[in-house]
Amino acid sequence: MSFQGKTVSFHTLGCKLNFSETSTIARLMQEKGFQKIPFDNGADVCVINTCSVTENADKECKQIVKQALSKNPETFIAVVGCYAQLKPDEISNIDGVDVVLGASEKFKLLNYISLAGKHTHTHIHNCEISDVNTFIGSFSAGDRTRSFLKVQDGCDYSCTFCTIPLARGKSRSDTLENAVDNARKIAESGVKEIVLTGVNLGDFGYGIEIDKETKKRKEYNFLDLIKALDEVEGIERIRISSIEPNLLKDEVIDFVAHSKRFAPHFHIPLQSGNNEILSLMKRRYKRELYQDRVSKIKELMPHCCIGVDVIVGFPGETIEHFNDTYNFLNSLDISYLHVFTYSERDNTEAIEMKGVVDMGERKRRNKMLRILSAKKLRHFYEQNLNKSYKVLFEHEKKGDVMYGFTENYLKVAHPYNASIINIPLDIKTKGLNEEGLVEVELV
Repeated sequence: MSFQGKTVSFHTLGCKLNFSETSTIARLMQEKGFQKIPFDNGADVCVINTCSVTENADKECKQIVKQALSKNPETFIAVVGCYAQLKPDEISNIDGVDVVLGASEKFKLLNYISLAGKHTHTHIHNCEISDVNTFIGSFSAGDRTRSFLKVQDGCDYSCTFCTIPLARGKSRSDTLENAVDNARKIAESGVKEIVLTGVNLGDFGYGIEIDKETKKRKEYNFLDLIKALDEVEGIERIRISSIEPNLLKDEVIDFVAHSKRFAPHFHIPLQSGNNEILSLMKRRYKRELYQDRVSKIKELMPHCCIGVDVIVGFPGETIEHFNDTYNFLNSLDISYLHVFTYSERDNTEAIEMKGVVDMGERKRRNKMLRILSAKKLRHFYEQNLNKSYKVLFEHEKKGDVMYGFTENYLKVAHPYNASIINIPLDIKTKGLNEEGLVEVELV
């Protein structure tokens, strides 16, 4: 079938991994003749890449379908991603959805598109998640000064609150050679920053190719990956998007501290600062290990930015447990928090647990940690004033002000100048503006 001259638009929900995969699907479609246009322009085909980490992400899908149809009632709508794998029947009940594709099928979207008119009934194509064992390398392009590079997918952990293993399957990785090749392609496109992404990034090396002669799996690990990527010319900086504390080894921290391209910035999920709650969550560490990781990072990189994921209102979390988490976070030399209010998810162990926390109390705890996060971030910014860094300015603009990030993730503001976008520039941090962002002067 020829798709020459046909148009496609995309709407992506959720994580950096989804953005990298959406870009890959877009490239596959453009190679077959599709023209990519903005979501609001009423394309012939609309692809919605979904998330299912939070309850709101599920509900959002219905609203996006409605928006797409309001722009073009004849748009062929394909829903892919985690929500599509977990609840295809639920999506099929949304008026106007033509096809739902699961974890293995989303990259084969071209096989399922019909431009002869919308389907009378939604077509569902997905397999059992236990049968998903292939890895499709992906990276985002065209939208930002940075690119999200997917090197790992799936997860073998069994955290009691999480549906991701049910949506993405077992842990599996790209080959070292392909990951490096994709990084080179990103460099050739002019992008200066790569963000490494995966479901369980530190697990890189599992599920990669078998040597056909020896029948043995090639022994690569996350340290091998970052050492290889550090040698890719043309990339200014590489960030590690998120890594489990039990997989953030001393040798990884040591390498980042002395590397050529890796940014002094870690995002390390904690989820709870209370060991009893961590045990109920089936996390693979105790808070003492987490504290050790933060101390090690700050010992080698005092200016390093450290972000933390934390969940409030998990079943069984008493006010004493929460206060323990609050005080633990307050004691750590961290930079910001991503705070999630626990939401019940089907087919998880946590949904059956006792000690359900009232939703109003969950929201109160969320607000307390968000206030703490704001204080931590301002303190981190103040610690980094009157210092010299490099910044990459982005296309984002508000009035006459442009924005960018330093290597240690300070968000900086500067009078708009289109000629300095995506160019590594030496700057000195001066003070904080009314938005709480760092003002800089070019050196």
